[in-house]
Amino acid sequence: MTQVVTLSAPTAQDRVALAEIELCGELMIAASTALEDRLSPDRIDEVLNVGADGCERAATVPRQQLYHRL
Repeated sequence: MTQVVTLSAPTAQDRVALAEIELCGELMIAASTALEDRLSPDRIDEVLNVGADGCERAATVPRQQLYHRL
């Protein structure tokens, strides 16, 4: 007897987890290209697209736009 695995539709938790993974990737890319030893809090906010008030500026997760050229 063959078992068939069905994939369910992505849940909200899946989308949140994928967004978190992408943001971690953005931070790793920024850290690997940084000239200094650590990213400054301002640079982290810039990479994560977070404003000074702590609110996101964009409704979507930033894509690796800047770093595709490296």
